[in-house]
Amino acid sequence: MKKTVYSAIQPSGELTIGNYLGALKNFKELQDEYRCLFAVADMHAITVRQDPQLLYERSLKLIAVYLACGIDPKKSIVFINSHVSEHTELAWILNTYAYIGQLKRMHQYKSKIAGNEENANAGLFLYPVLMASDILLYDTNLVPVGEDQKQHVEITRDLAERFNSYYGDTLIVPDPLIKEDGARIKSLQDPSIKMSKSDSNEKAYLLLLEDEKSLRNKINKSVTDSVGEINYSDDQPGVKNLLDIYKAFSGENMDKILSELEGKGYGELKKKVFEVTNETLSPIREDVARYMDNTEYLLEVAKDGAIKAREIANETLKRVYEKVGFVWR
Repeated sequence: MKKTVYSAIQPSGELTIGNYLGALKNFKELQDEYRCLFAVADMHAITVRQDPQLLYERSLKLIAVYLACGIDPKKSIVFINSHVSEHTELAWILNTYAYIGQLKRMHQYKSKIAGNEENANAGLFLYPVLMASDILLYDTNLVPVGEDQKQHVEITRDLAERFNSYYGDTLIVPDPLIKEDGARIKSLQDPSIKMSKSDSNEKAYLLLLEDEKSLRNKINKSVTDSVGEINYSDDQPGVKNLLDIYKAFSGENMDKILSELEGKGYGELKKKVFEVTNETLSPIREDVARYMDNTEYLLEVAKDGAIKAREIANETLKRVYEKVGFVWR
């Protein structure tokens, strides 16, 4: 039996090329090797207030993005978390095994409540337990994450091991699946920090669905330096970041890229970065627009995915209910 991979993305805003290179790009390959579940984490999104209409549209758009990036709903399970009530049922049980001290140490929680702890909602605090429920519900073996998300897998492992220590082997303890050569894309305006859609400077990030004109303009206005030479060096962080983007989208090794650009200026580098980036993103943009013109199909994919997800989730929840002494429905 294939190992299970679970991954989810929040529909709380636009995705960047970092989301694509770090996650979405790899999902197509994973589905051929593993039993994959790709979810829309809408329940996580409402820990921050959302415009209801926008959340609805973004949830459907995220399904469109999954499909446009090569995820096949016949091979993988694509669904919306709120369509599977077992997520919250298991989360409540896991809450009783989660330690307050551990939850307070979660990086994401600390960063989001900074300076406003008194008014922070409980959902922000319990967010990692819901995420653990998402993962454990499907007997997940592997969770694709970046280095900055490893802590969420660690708490999931802790909760599974803690539960199993009371009741015997019940929950699968998952491992993080970290791509060794994953690109660490930096801000186009400040290459000392990670590219993020929350950056106040819109020129600092490239969106997955960025239109061609905007994509070109942002790359052309990206920060370089006064050295005037193209080197892959920490001493030239802006140039290094552009080279990382070029490598990630072209698939070429860095030695070949540097050889091609030897003696060329930054203008040529930016031109090539735009070309390889747009070559990948253009068909994704077009496919997402096509899917969004047929929302009935997207709803059908979500409905079918939820039925398949619930079949697996029910089996896990039944095991948990029996172990804790709940009467199964």
